Amino acid sequence: MRPTKVPTDFGGAPSRVPCTPSQPGVSGQAARGVPVQVFLLCGSSLVSVDRVVTVPEGTADARRRVIVAQGLLDQMAAPPSAGEKAAGYSTHVPRGLKVAGPRAGDPRDTLRLSTAPSGLDAYALAQIVCTLSDSAAAEGDGSVVLGGPADPRLRRYECTDALRSHPGTTEPPSTEVTAG
Repeated sequence: MRPTKVPTDFGGAPSRVPCTPSQPGVSGQAARGVPVQVFLLCGSSLVSVDRVVTVPEGTADARRRVIVAQGLLDQMAAPPSAGEKAAGYSTHVPRGLKVAGPRAGDPRDTLRLSTAPSGLDAYALAQIVCTLSDSAAAEGDGSVVLGGPADPRLRRYECTDALRSHPGTTEPPSTEVTAG
């Protein structure tokens, strides 16, 4: 057999996942609540998606922060919609993760997770830091103070472009926070 001189076309090389859902997720549903954004993984990056968190009317600010933070954790832990899954979205945030407000002596913007931040995998911590630091659960300065259930040490974490681009290999920048 002789090789053919006719060019063959098998299409382009497989491309990276588009990170664009083919059907609306929660944001396309009629839901009452506060519109929020959570970060999910798509490919090797964090990408924000729209969600809704329900907060009862008249909730005091301190309690509102914790309710919003819990809603965000629940949204991140939920499996992506069929359209998001088809587009390559995933999450590493474990189901059942809980959040509480500050304990006595903690700075007032502290959020305490039911699992210490150091006990989460790198992807989950990146998702949580980026989502919470850019939400009504934080103080609005692009950072979030997190601690575990029993550890007296707290850390202020920041979401950076490097963290959003490389969540599995970049540690969130953080500084120790001293309890007041």
